[in-house]
Amino acid sequence: MKRANGNEYGLAATVVTRDINRALPIAHALETGTVWVNEHGRFDPAAPYGGRKQSGLGREYGLEGLLPYLELKTVYVSLPPIEEVA
Repeated sequence: MKRANGNEYGLAATVVTRDINRALPIAHALETGTVWVNEHGRFDPAAPYGGRKQSGLGREYGLEGLLPYLELKTVYVSLPPIEEVA
């Protein structure tokens, strides 16, 4: 773990193991934007993708990838009571 996290980059990592109970704490502790367990390279447009450290220039895909392009606005609208609409 020390060697993996000691790297200046952190885009993605893969953990290969037969013991899923051991893999999940390792995946959580890795300082990367994506961790695959027992596979590599799967992407889902609904899941955010991006790195950490020198690989961390934001996120693509998913809600996190859209947020930089959005601007919030609140709009209040008064409607006439239902009885008056005819």
